[in-house]
Amino acid sequence: MNAHKDRGLSSRESTFVPGLKTGKAPSVFLALLLTVNSALAQSQIRIDAPVEHRGSWLTRPYEARQIPPVHLANSSRLESLIKAGNIYISSQDVVALVLENNIDIEVQRYGPLLAREVLRRAEGGGLLRSVGQGVAAGPSSVSLAGVSINTNGAPAVSGGGVNSSVLTQLGPAIQTFDPSITAFSNFAHTTTPQSNTILSGTQALIFDTRSFQASYTQNSHFGTASTLSYTTQYQRVNSAFFSLNPYTTANIDFTITQNLLNGFGRAVNNRNILVQKNNIKVTDLQFKQQVMTTVTAALNIYWDLVSFNQDLKARQEEVGTAQQLLDNNQKQLQIGTLAEIEVTRAQSQLYAAKQDLLISQTNLLQQETILKNVLSRQGVATSDLAETHIVPLDKIVIPEKDEVRPIGELVAKAMSSRVEIETDRINLESNKTNLAGIRSSLRPTLQAFAELTNNGLSGDATPFGLAQGAAPLFAGGYSTALAQIIRRNYPNYSAGISLNIPLRNRAAQADYVTSVIEMRQNELTLQKQINQVRVDVQNAVIGIQQARARYDAAVQARMLSQQTFEGDRRKYELGASTAYQVVQDQRDLASAQSSEVQAMANYSHARIALDQAVGDTLEVNHVSLEEAMAGKVRK
Repeated sequence: MNAHKDRGLSSRESTFVPGLKTGKAPSVFLALLLTVNSALAQSQIRIDAPVEHRGSWLTRPYEARQIPPVHLANSSRLESLIKAGNIYISSQDVVALVLENNIDIEVQRYGPLLAREVLRRAEGGGLLRSVGQGVAAGPSSVSLAGVSINTNGAPAVSGGGVNSSVLTQLGPAIQTFDPSITAFSNFAHTTTPQSNTILSGTQALIFDTRSFQASYTQNSHFGTASTLSYTTQYQRVNSAFFSLNPYTTANIDFTITQNLLNGFGRAVNNRNILVQKNNIKVTDLQFKQQVMTTVTAALNIYWDLVSFNQDLKARQEEVGTAQQLLDNNQKQLQIGTLAEIEVTRAQSQLYAAKQDLLISQTNLLQQETILKNVLSRQGVATSDLAETHIVPLDKIVIPEKDEVRPIGELVAKAMSSRVEIETDRINLESNKTNLAGIRSSLRPTLQAFAELTNNGLSGDATPFGLAQGAAPLFAGGYSTALAQIIRRNYPNYSAGISLNIPLRNRAAQADYVTSVIEMRQNELTLQKQINQVRVDVQNAVIGIQQARARYDAAVQARMLSQQTFEGDRRKYELGASTAYQVVQDQRDLASAQSSEVQAMANYSHARIALDQAVGDTLEVNHVSLEEAMAGKVRK
């Protein structure tokens, strides 16, 4: 951020010239202050990504990743600006402190991390989650009679803010993309009474069984599901009429299933991943919107604070003038040249002026509290910050001429810079991506499948088996069964198709039509946003013109009131006017001075609102999104 461009002169004598570039401040204090700021290394305020455990690759997927705790300490910049119980601060310091310490921005820093975790979930085949919070509107200034924050051209920020699409899973179910391994082991002892002892050779057939099965399953993004499994079973039986006893059976089986209509293709099965990648872009835009909103609110509060300081000076002058009038009237009353009622009028004016001064002081203190809360993570909880006063280093100076670009150029810039437009376009793209999956659900379910199995058998030959002549083919240990599987001595083959046709398919048709209608609504919403941007820009330009006209009128009114007051006061001193007339002139002058301050404040708000309407807030205030995301501003 450049502290010497546009609105950010950090000096007691620096001025705020809305819309104009200012030169370097000659103040020695500015140079010293910037030297201190650059010399103090700031601790980076950042949000760390979840930390992977440094365990083995085998156990890492099953361990919880650690999330660092929140940062509640302020950056060192705020402390460096406190001198002798005061916070000497410029508009650029306000922007830097907002980026480093504001909690609303800190909350939004978690947004991209949350969105990337949802993407991680979608890449594993999980459903999307709605995460994050909407853009928080910034705080408002203390109400000062007649001073309203001119938001012409400023885009409204709803409570929900800029949100990514909230998705309901429609269309074909998305299978998990993370491979899985399943293992099963079993021991069984079964006893079965026999009704025919001739066949079994025993009254109760007893089996001792040990089974083991392992399988590997993997689904692809094209709608293919495949499973490779291995099964082995060892059995011992108490019958003499078995050729092998004990014996072992084993087989390896490979099954593959492919969706051919409903659920076929990457566009269908990858739709959650593509949508979440768009949502990450939306989340980044939401962070940008939060930065713009918070910076705009903070600058409005700061320039109101500057105007409150100027209003306080005007009220102090009003009290001084009223006190001087009262003193003069009391002297004239003592020498008998003035009626007592004139002293009473002067006293009434003095008390009214003191009341105005007290209100102005109260507004100033409350405004300082609001600004401190915006610039600090712990607000005014710390005694050091609560007891300090903010001394603005800038003054509001209205340029002689407004340098406003043509409406067409401003609208074109707003169309390319406004977050709302880009967000709506991205969400519309996500709607189209989801539509591919919903359209797939209109088709019948047609699956092709194939299965290949290799079998093996081995065991100890019994006398009965030897007598039959078949046992020697399978006699042997476990390796005999494995060799049979590898040689594919006993293969099984199967293949086929499965077709499921819903006869009316009303739910799928309704989902598709509903989604298309919602997309049409979103297209109209986008056009509405485009129309609103044009309105915002034109209103912002009109707001600048109105603020200029109001300021010029206020200046003329203040000059005429000043001349009237000074003229009547000279007449009063010469005895040609009354104290009552001087009191009235004094009230008029104080009102004119207050109106001029209000007009200056409104002009600054109009310039800020124009920047916001065009989408130039970050550019004008030299805000880097990388620095904003890191929470550390290099000045």
